[in-house]
Amino acid sequence: MLLKTKGKPFGVKDPIVGRITFSPEYDGEILIVKDCFPDDVSQYAAVLTNICVDRFTSKTGVYEVPEFEHLSNGDIVVVNPDGVINTQYRIHSTHNFLLFTERCNSNCLMCSQPPKDREDTSYFYRIYSQLIRLIPKDCREIGITGGEPTLMGARFFDLLEQIQEHLTATEVHCLTNGRTFAWNNIARKLGRMSFEKLMLGIPIYSDFSLMHDYIVQAKGAFDQTIKGLYNLARYNVRIELRIVLHKPTLPRLMKLSKFIYKNLPFVEHIAFMGLENQGYTPHNIDKLWIDPVEYGEDLKKAMTYLSEHGMNVSLYNAQLCVTPEEIWQFSRRSISDWKNVYLNECENCSKKIECGGFFSSNVSRHSLGIRAID
Repeated sequence: MLLKTKGKPFGVKDPIVGRITFSPEYDGEILIVKDCFPDDVSQYAAVLTNICVDRFTSKTGVYEVPEFEHLSNGDIVVVNPDGVINTQYRIHSTHNFLLFTERCNSNCLMCSQPPKDREDTSYFYRIYSQLIRLIPKDCREIGITGGEPTLMGARFFDLLEQIQEHLTATEVHCLTNGRTFAWNNIARKLGRMSFEKLMLGIPIYSDFSLMHDYIVQAKGAFDQTIKGLYNLARYNVRIELRIVLHKPTLPRLMKLSKFIYKNLPFVEHIAFMGLENQGYTPHNIDKLWIDPVEYGEDLKKAMTYLSEHGMNVSLYNAQLCVTPEEIWQFSRRSISDWKNVYLNECENCSKKIECGGFFSSNVSRHSLGIRAID
């Protein structure tokens, strides 16, 4: 699914954030015009059009845009000075997220969005300070991701406060490695917000510190993460643990489950996650890839142990046909709609509607056991 397009900019000096409308009859800040202009477009902050820039150059906007089919009335976009139009919020999707920064203090072997060492927080802060107010108040849920969002520093908390103020009914899920919260004052600051709709998704890959540090490529990360988890629990911040399933995690998966139950019983949810073949993963595939049919029994034991001990578990990014039936009940359709696909083998499967399917990047690397279930 297309999330950005590009045309020729005219008069766009700074990023313009606004809701899309295809017709003046609908409320919006950015008008999409096809083939010919209406008489008056003065009320709009920008115009997006397929018309040649030479034919109409009196209105700020982007011209000669090749396609608009991925946009709907009410979608929120950012029009950049270089003519790139980024879709930031899709009105008909439940998989919207805010990328707070591409910087990170870890460098995970399987990172699907490798970090970039550049200062980008000013740009994202300016964009989201405008965007949050435009998101519909009935938005059910929204994600925050990175990079490592907490590297925004004070801006991280400011944006959370804006979300808390303007989206009072929205569930907010923030992906973070949790290391920043090893500093008690930072965890305390988050706790004092009393943001009940916020949940932090924090990865833990092993009960063995050196293995976790190896996977995230950061010395001391395990100790910081565990300390951060305890600090967050102290201030009643909701926590989800995330465990990506790959070669390094599998040998100690049961031990990790026992470690979680004995040492982190306060977490609200534990997600076991299939590997996404994106970012760093293709470069480290020999270190990471293991066919799900090979680890099914280990996964079943680990998840069943936690469930039987009263902990809330889910399985993300998994295909039912290569998952033990005993844990199908934990499987969720978790892959974002814009990158969720199914193979030809899935077309006649009786469980397709319940199955998580595949990342589009995993079409070339998937289990050899994929088959249609009768």
